Amino acid sequence: MIADPWTEAHVRPLWEIPQAHSDAHPEHRATLWPWRTMRPLVDRACDLASPAVAERRVLSLIAPDAAPGQFHTITNLNAGLQIILPGEVARPHRHSMDALRFVLDGDGAVTRVDGTDAPMMRGDLVLTPGWSWHEHWHDGDAPIVWLDVLNVHTHLNLDTFRFEPGPPRDVPAPVPGAMLRYPLAEMQRTLAGMPPGPDGSRRARYVNPLTGGPVMPLLDCWMLRLEAGVRTVPFLTSAHAICTVVSGRGTTGIGTGGVSWETNDIFTLPHDTWIAHRADETSELCIVSDREVYRRLDLLTERYDES
Repeated sequence: MIADPWTEAHVRPLWEIPQAHSDAHPEHRATLWPWRTMRPLVDRACDLASPAVAERRVLSLIAPDAAPGQFHTITNLNAGLQIILPGEVARPHRHSMDALRFVLDGDGAVTRVDGTDAPMMRGDLVLTPGWSWHEHWHDGDAPIVWLDVLNVHTHLNLDTFRFEPGPPRDVPAPVPGAMLRYPLAEMQRTLAGMPPGPDGSRRARYVNPLTGGPVMPLLDCWMLRLEAGVRTVPFLTSAHAICTVVSGRGTTGIGTGGVSWETNDIFTLPHDTWIAHRADETSELCIVSDREVYRRLDLLTERYDES
């Protein structure tokens, strides 16, 4: 058999690659993980796994269209539900990926980040910046569940994924003025004083006080308050996002589809897709985005529907 000279030389003619000169792409769709579905799975995970054996007890939220071997929640972002029972400890490790934790249910846990302790209460946002040592333990009296969001696939695509197990070493000194914990009550007070934005929602950004920018260099995060009956102006962005329902009920139109949501539900917001929220009652949404990646690369596009 005569070998194909292209294959043998590890080349392929560009004119034989359909994607090379086409901007056609499938419609981006959202994925919803309802809390009423996830809560029984959380209980099952507690029966099957322990952080004493597994590195973390986490249920990864994986996009239905993820290719074999892929485990992203949406393109550059990975999310999962982490569960710790009273008395348990999740041992220290560190990795190049940035990670944040948004507490969905329970309280009484603590995250230690490079020697600094951050209590965890429902609705709190806790940061573990890339390459910081972090561990968790739980002194409460009931399970605690939080949403992990990490930029794993950003680092996989850049070949900068790194992981190191504990025990901690070379722990840096605390940075004066740095924030690791953003309590829910403070964000709610901030939201109450915010005027409606261009889309009709009240919006408060989680900000790094040392820079005035996003909470972490490649992860942006904010909270929205939606008044009952108000539909936001459709918004389109080149960034991807993961949305957590802090409280309330409503619907989100996403392209030609959409999702109905209630407290503790999690859903994705695809890029380059018109998105509009409508609350059936006063609601709060926490949104985590890879927006900063696109902004830094000068690839960010955002606009409101002016029709």
